[in-house]
Amino acid sequence: MRKSSSNNITGVTFKNSVAAEQDNNDNNESNQPDPHVGQGDENTDRGNWSSKREYMLSMIGYAVGLGNVWRFPYLAYKHGGGAFLIPYTIMLAVAGLPLFFLESSFGQFCSQGPINVWKAVPILQGVGITMMLVSTFVAIYYNVIIAYSIYYLFASFQYPLPWSAKDCNSTVAYNITVSLLNETAENQTCQSDFLGGKSPSENYWDKVALQRTSSMDETGPVVWHLALCLLLAWILVGAALFKGIKSSGKVVYFTATFPYAVLLILLIRGATLEGARDGIEFYIGSQSNLTKLSDAEVWKDAATQIFFSLSIAWGGLMALSSYNKFYNNCYQDSIIVCVTNCATSVFAGFAIFSILGHMAHVYQKPVSEVADAGFGLAFIAYPDALSKLPISPLWSILFFFMLITLGLDSQFAGIEVIATCLQDAYPKVFKSKRGIVTTGVCIVLFLLGLPCVTGAGIYWVNLIDTFCAGWILLVAGLLEVLGLSILYGGNRFIKDIEMMIGTKRSLFWLWWRACWFFITPVVLSIILVWSIYTFTSPTYGSVPYPDWGITLGWCLTAFCLIWIPIFAVWKLYKASGSPWQRIKTACSPTEDWGPYLECHKGERYVARVPSMASHAGRGVAPFHAFNTDASKHGAILGEDSPL
Repeated sequence: MRKSSSNNITGVTFKNSVAAEQDNNDNNESNQPDPHVGQGDENTDRGNWSSKREYMLSMIGYAVGLGNVWRFPYLAYKHGGGAFLIPYTIMLAVAGLPLFFLESSFGQFCSQGPINVWKAVPILQGVGITMMLVSTFVAIYYNVIIAYSIYYLFASFQYPLPWSAKDCNSTVAYNITVSLLNETAENQTCQSDFLGGKSPSENYWDKVALQRTSSMDETGPVVWHLALCLLLAWILVGAALFKGIKSSGKVVYFTATFPYAVLLILLIRGATLEGARDGIEFYIGSQSNLTKLSDAEVWKDAATQIFFSLSIAWGGLMALSSYNKFYNNCYQDSIIVCVTNCATSVFAGFAIFSILGHMAHVYQKPVSEVADAGFGLAFIAYPDALSKLPISPLWSILFFFMLITLGLDSQFAGIEVIATCLQDAYPKVFKSKRGIVTTGVCIVLFLLGLPCVTGAGIYWVNLIDTFCAGWILLVAGLLEVLGLSILYGGNRFIKDIEMMIGTKRSLFWLWWRACWFFITPVVLSIILVWSIYTFTSPTYGSVPYPDWGITLGWCLTAFCLIWIPIFAVWKLYKASGSPWQRIKTACSPTEDWGPYLECHKGERYVARVPSMASHAGRGVAPFHAFNTDASKHGAILGEDSPL
C-alpha cells in the first residue's frame, strides 16, 4: 500500500505519535512530558480518564442535552402520549444502541479520534472530517443557546420577573423596559391581554432578549448583552477543557448531576399545582392514542429523536471513548448511557408538562395551546409558566441554571472532538500544548459566533441547526455502519471488540450482527430518504428565509459532505496498481491500524517484519501492521468483506 509523505495532509492525518517517535531526528518535542497525562495513565501519549466515573458522567452529560428537555416531551404529546414510547423504545433497540455501541467500541479500540479511526477503512476518512466539521458548526450556535440561558439566568434575579404579565388583582406592573416595547403598565389590563397577540414572555424574548430584526436581510447591531453572555459561555467552556479530560472530568461531577436534581425539584413543585394533572394527562396519561402508531411520521420522529438525542455520528462518542483504557467494558457502558438518556427524556416530560398544565389552568386554555418545543418552550412557554408560581425568581433561576449545565456537558464533548482531531493529526506539535489548543479553538469559535448575537442572530442559529445538524448526520451514520460492517468486516470488528471485553458466545452477537448488517442501515436509509423527501425551506415562526440564506444553508451542507468524496478519490489516486487493486487498497486498513499500545496488539495485530524499515527511505515511517487474520486468508479486506 503506497503512503504519502508526512508533509501531505492525509499522511499527517493518519500519522500517530507512536509511529512519529520512531524518527529520532524529529521527536525531541514529542519526548517532552505531557502535563495533561497522569502518572497512572495506561496510555502515556494521549492520557486516560482519571476514573471510570468521570467517563460515564461525561458520556451521560454529552448524550443528555437540551433536546431531552425541550423536544422529547413535545414529541410525546404530539404523537399520542404514552403510545409514542413504543416506537421510541423500538428505535432505541434497532438504531440507537447498535450505533452507540459501535462508535464507542471503535474509538476505544484504536484510541484515536473520529478522523484517525478511519485508518480501518481509509476510503471513508472523509466521514471523520464531516463529523469534525459538523461538531464545529454546531459548537458555534450551541454556545449561543447557552448564552441565551445565561442572560435569562441573570434576568431572573429580580422580582417580579421581567417577562411577567400584570395581574388584574395586583398593582404589580408588567415591567419590560418601556423604551424597548413602547408600552406601559397602563396598557396591560390582565394576563390574557397580550401585546399584538403575543404573550409578555414572547415579547420579552423577541424585543428585549434577542432584539430581533424583521428578517435575516436586516442584520442589525450586535446585541451586547448577548455578546457578553456568549463570551462568558466560552470562558466557562475553555476553563473546563483547559487540561482536556483531566479538567472536564472533574467539572462533570456537577454539570451532569445538577440537572437531575432540578428536574426532581420542578416535578415535585409542579405536581402540587392546580392543573398539573391535566398537563401530565396530555403528555403521557389516559389520553394516549394508539392509533397514532399507524402514522409513518410518528416512527420517523421517534427514530430521529433517538439518533440525535444520543449524539450519534457527531464524533464525540469516539473522541470521549478514545481516552478509555483498552479493557474497559464498552458494551456495558453503552447500555447504561443509552437507557439513562431515554429515561431522562421521559422523566423531564413529567417536570415540563406538570407546570405547563398549571399554566393552561391559569390562562383557562387547553394544554395543547400552551405546549411548545425548542426555543418556544425554553424561553417563552416555560418561563411564562414559572412566572405564575410563588417565589417565581427561584424557580426561574433553577430552570435556566439547569439549561446551562445541560448545554455545557454537550459543548464540552463538541470542543473535545476538535481538539482531539488536531492533537491526533499533529501529535508532536500539540502533545504538550493542549491548553493553548483549547484556548485558540474557543477564541476562534467565539468570533465566528458573533453574527449569531446580532439582531438577526436567531435566524443564523436556526439556519445552521437546520442545514448542519440535520440529515448530514444520517449520511455520516449510514456510511459509518456500512463501512465497518461491509468494507472492514463485521466479523473482524466483533473480534476487535472481544479483544477488549472478552470472548462472547455467538448467540450474544446475533442481535448486533442483525442490526449492523441489515436492520440499522435499512432504518437509517428510510429516515434519510424520508427526511430529504419531506424537507421544506426553514422559517423562523412566520418569517421566511431569503433566497440567499437558503443558498448559504445548502453551501454549508455541501461543505460538510464534500470531504467524503474528495478523500475517497484522493485515497484511490494515491494507491497503486490496477483500478481494482486501488479500490482494495483504499478499503483495507492502513499498516498501523490496531490497538494504540504494543501490549494490546496480541496475536491478531503483531509488529511487521524488519523489512518494513526499507519504507522509511521513501518517507514512510515503519508502521505496525495489518490484521494477521486478513493476511492468513490472503485478503486485504476483512474476513467477511465481499470485496
